[in-house]
Amino acid sequence: MKALEDKILQSGTVIDNKILKVDNFFNYQIDTITLKEVAKYIASYFQDVDKVLTVEASGIAFAVAIAYELGNVPVVFAKKSKTALTTDDQNYSAEVPSYTHNTVNHIYVRQNFLHEGEKILIVDDFMAVGSASIGLAKICEQAKAKVVGVGVGIEKEFQGGRKRLEELNIKVISAARIKEFKDNKPIFNQEEQ
Repeated sequence: MKALEDKILQSGTVIDNKILKVDNFFNYQIDTITLKEVAKYIASYFQDVDKVLTVEASGIAFAVAIAYELGNVPVVFAKKSKTALTTDDQNYSAEVPSYTHNTVNHIYVRQNFLHEGEKILIVDDFMAVGSASIGLAKICEQAKAKVVGVGVGIEKEFQGGRKRLEELNIKVISAARIKEFKDNKPIFNQEEQ
């Protein structure tokens, strides 16, 4: 999506050809016009969705915007915990390593919010290795819900998250696909989704 790519080039910062900082318009502070454009773009690839699922906290605004574009479907978000939660009679859970923070989060969703047969769109504002989306897909599997795809705002494609999800037969749509960093600038993948 050219508008997001332009915004990244204009307002993002690449550090040591490893880290992309977009906190001034996409994470800590959100440019609502950009958010709306990205949401509309992602939603255009998915027609039949019962719920949008994400992980707290930075994915919530993105998920809400996409859910609105999908006709106001409900948004469910997994909560994070530092301690392990086993799947019990109240929660579905998964273990999710965080590339950004070099920690392991345990995420969980109350069982009464996901149901067998529901069509779920997983949403991730920023994807590197895909651990959050894979963890959410595991939660959907526990609920016997169907993952219709993963919608990503910004993807660092060179870190393999897309490949891992596609190996699980999960469709991935990203508004901006970064294939590499070169001289502290993002180089975008212009291929079709």
